[in-house]
Amino acid sequence: MRYVLFCIALFINLSVYGQIKSPDDFLGYELGAHFTPHHKVVDYFRQTAAAAPKNVKLIEYGKTNEGRPLMAAVVSSAENITRLEQIRNNNLVLATGTNNNSVDLTNQPAILWLSYNVHGNEANSTETSMKMLYTLVSGNNKPATDWLKNTVVVIDPCLNPDGRDRYVNYFNSVVGKTPNSDPLSREHIEPWPGGRPNHYYFDLNRDWAWQTQIESQQRLALYNQWMPQVHVDFHEQSYNEPYYFAPAAEPVHQDITPWQKSFQVVVGKNNAKYFDAEGWQYFTKERFDLLYPSYGDTYPLYNGSIGMTYEQGGIRAGLSVVTNDGDTLTLKDRIAHHFTTGMSTLEVTSLNHNKLLEEYKKYFQQELANSPGVYKSYIIKATNLSRLKRLAELLTKNKIEFAFGSDKTGRGYDYDTQKEENFSIARNDLIVNIQQPRAVLANVLLEPQTLVTDSNTYDITAWALPYVYGLKAYASKESIKGKYSAIEEPKIINNEVEKPLAWLFSWGTSEDVQVLTALQKENIKVRQADQPFAVNGKDYPAGTLIVLRAENERLVRGIKDKLASITKTLNRPVQAVSSGFVEKGKDFGSNVYPLLKQPKIAIVSGMEVSSLAFGEAWFFLEHDLNLSPIIINAKDLNSLDINKVNTLVLPDGSYSPFIGDGLTAWLNKGGRLILMEDAIESVFEKKGFDIKKKEAVVKKDEKPEANKLLFKDKDRDDFETTIPGAIYRINLDASHPFSYGLGKTYYSLKTDRKVYEPFVKGWNVGLINEKSLMAGVVGKKAREDLKTGLLIGVQDFGRGQVVYLANDPLFRNFWEGGKTLFGNILFCRY
Repeated sequence: MRYVLFCIALFINLSVYGQIKSPDDFLGYELGAHFTPHHKVVDYFRQTAAAAPKNVKLIEYGKTNEGRPLMAAVVSSAENITRLEQIRNNNLVLATGTNNNSVDLTNQPAILWLSYNVHGNEANSTETSMKMLYTLVSGNNKPATDWLKNTVVVIDPCLNPDGRDRYVNYFNSVVGKTPNSDPLSREHIEPWPGGRPNHYYFDLNRDWAWQTQIESQQRLALYNQWMPQVHVDFHEQSYNEPYYFAPAAEPVHQDITPWQKSFQVVVGKNNAKYFDAEGWQYFTKERFDLLYPSYGDTYPLYNGSIGMTYEQGGIRAGLSVVTNDGDTLTLKDRIAHHFTTGMSTLEVTSLNHNKLLEEYKKYFQQELANSPGVYKSYIIKATNLSRLKRLAELLTKNKIEFAFGSDKTGRGYDYDTQKEENFSIARNDLIVNIQQPRAVLANVLLEPQTLVTDSNTYDITAWALPYVYGLKAYASKESIKGKYSAIEEPKIINNEVEKPLAWLFSWGTSEDVQVLTALQKENIKVRQADQPFAVNGKDYPAGTLIVLRAENERLVRGIKDKLASITKTLNRPVQAVSSGFVEKGKDFGSNVYPLLKQPKIAIVSGMEVSSLAFGEAWFFLEHDLNLSPIIINAKDLNSLDINKVNTLVLPDGSYSPFIGDGLTAWLNKGGRLILMEDAIESVFEKKGFDIKKKEAVVKKDEKPEANKLLFKDKDRDDFETTIPGAIYRINLDASHPFSYGLGKTYYSLKTDRKVYEPFVKGWNVGLINEKSLMAGVVGKKAREDLKTGLLIGVQDFGRGQVVYLANDPLFRNFWEGGKTLFGNILFCRY
């Protein structure tokens, strides 16, 4: 009897297990009636994949910071699924650019990748992904079944699970029995930081190329294993906006091919056909351009795909909202719109799959035969080996080929002088030859100047990697190839000195700061050279870290072994020396080698703060420096204990009401206050703060100019005042500790017109002049405002200091030169 009952139960379980359920049946409510928590979405994808193994392969490709699974469902016909690995490998063969004709294009499906919910509070996307999966797998939609015969669809239901659940959990906790459609109702107003960013408050849609975040890193690893012909990134915008789909707006990068642009039109017309039939409003060719390389549409485009963004009105819409037009927009409406464009794109991909594959193959062949752009090679000098390694890691993530060293000399564009100069190539110099399959992406990331055809761009207009990494570089019109596959590494530790007087560590990168923090955590006293010196025939720059054996042996047992362990763990070089009598500079007993105190860091968060700026500082301290900052609220600024917090970071934000006597008392006791971007304005005219904004120069008797803007351009930025994001060379005081590892110049991204008067008493660490603009779009009036002024400054405040940073040195966490600057600010003595 037990056996019979077991068999009956097993039969029932297998029957349920093998049944393909609709989202409504599985969730227990009609799709669009509620927001679905991420774990239920995961369960639905897993159940559907288990019920339809002949048509679905589920790939769990990673986890988020909060431990939520990241997954993609690969959907196609049963015949395609049986040879899925062959299809994937054949597709990668097409992306090599070789003349290999081993792939039969008539028997090779096209690959369509659908990415949903990169911004957590654009939450209709993930709901749509479940409907999309069911429609393709259920067999109830005959056209879809036919389209899958020559198309493989990759569905990523949620690129940002942590942000999505932050939004969904909030919404579900405040919505009433009946959703309130009034936009003023609290269910439409998210608390700080909102659901848009990931766990560390990063915008994942700006992170495709840089891959600073764990979600991006894992997703792009999978993406590069598939390399689709078509990629769609599903978004939402203001709920008062109609639907947007391709073709995109200007500016469009010059390396995007005519075929890629023309196929966007084909897709757009097909989408329009279905929207027209329903009477749904939409727009194209506006607002969303194709320039910045780290979006979910541009990154695929620069990798041979047809990359597109689809935007449904819906941010803050909840389950139902009344728009400015008096209409009621529901979640069900939003799902229907995204579902329609998804199916329409699948249809176009299937109907054009032969042409898509032919053009895809041709794209990479042209990369090898006729590389894009003016320059054929990029030579990045090994002026800072650690930052060069970071650059090499980024290129590797993006499958860009490179090599090191050559015996060649040449002439090319000098990124610093902006002129043609002679150069020679040393052993560890990195060389990117553009004649390679990823030529377009390499060129886009490295070109000194990006051609911008329209100032009304959605993002920054300059990102050339040599500036980002603060490395000397040349762009050459000659094809130059490197000789070596890897860097020639320096020795990790010098064991020749039996009883060293001191150990010397380099300074100038995040890795060097990690060494310092590791040393300080072991209670090892560390000094820093305020001036350059030479010992044992080797020159050491200012900033070099020094650990003296005698002053540490009394406090730290086994100092030599601990140093060896730290350098081995962090893979950083150290030099032991036997004498403090130096050949050049000051001896080690001089006061130019002060002790470095251990920073106790707090960051302010909350409604007053830009969540993105806060996230940058938080992530940098935790992930790049292995520190654990205290997170405080602005209301607690006047209650700081100098014994618990000696370094305070105020990210971009507005803090004026909270700058009071308690904070100034903390400064007088020795605190270091770091004001970033708009946080500087919070101390204007506050007692003791000397910073003053530099006002625009108005000539005597100069009359205001008439408004030149035409009414038809009322929604566009005023080009003369615009600065969406340009690179400036900041001239540094090379003797100041903030410049250690950077030298006389620091390349910074400027995103506004704000500049400050140089100090009369404080330290003018970073200034700009008329020749500081290096790359990017800057309007005429903005250029005038930014001719001269202070962007990095320090003033004494009692025993403490106030640091002013007009620009964001941690921009999206990929600005490596800024990390060096910020590390100096946190740790250097002044």
